[in-house]
Amino acid sequence: MKIRAIITGATGMVGEGILHECLQQPDVEAVLLINRKPSGVSHPKVSEIIHKDFLDLSAIESQLSGYNACFFCLGVSSVGMKEEEYRHLTYDLTLHVAETLARLNPDMTFGYISGAGTDSTEQGRSMWARVKGATENALMRLPFKKAYMFRPGFMKPTPGLKNTLVYYKYINWLYPIGRALYPAGFSTLQELALAMIKSVSIGYEKPILEVKDIVELAKR
Repeated sequence: MKIRAIITGATGMVGEGILHECLQQPDVEAVLLINRKPSGVSHPKVSEIIHKDFLDLSAIESQLSGYNACFFCLGVSSVGMKEEEYRHLTYDLTLHVAETLARLNPDMTFGYISGAGTDSTEQGRSMWARVKGATENALMRLPFKKAYMFRPGFMKPTPGLKNTLVYYKYINWLYPIGRALYPAGFSTLQELALAMIKSVSIGYEKPILEVKDIVELAKR
């Protein structure tokens, strides 16, 4: 199948990595970026919408139909935030975008970047994990063709990309050691990207993908 994907968060490290891999894959024929600021990417497959308010998509709704995948890479750190604010920028924002896309594209596969340690019970002590768990659970109830929750751990960045977080150059040496000793916690950003793309083209047997599932699907 040919994939027509919407990507949010392409100006961040993970979103840029997903976009980079989409541009390498012949199965991906078109990519629509929805960003708050220009990505600077110019490619025949890529079109881009600059839109500031993800809680109000009414001005761009007419441009969001005709896609069969969404790779939702938009997110914020919970550091220094109270739960109400973090929930607004994580749960409320994500669900508003997802509900809009589910209505416009019922044949869509939705991929959400969550995180290792996310709390599906929504009852744990960790605030961010509860909010992420609530977001995952709500997404899986929406009428998408499929919805997959990706929970990466430590990711080795894709070389040469401009939005790699600065501190990775100081901690990248941990990757080969961690992959060898604790493979369930370490993957590459490329593996995450491939797994997300393949979740659309071939699917996966579980809706929640931990690191070992991400690596497994990337190999298929």
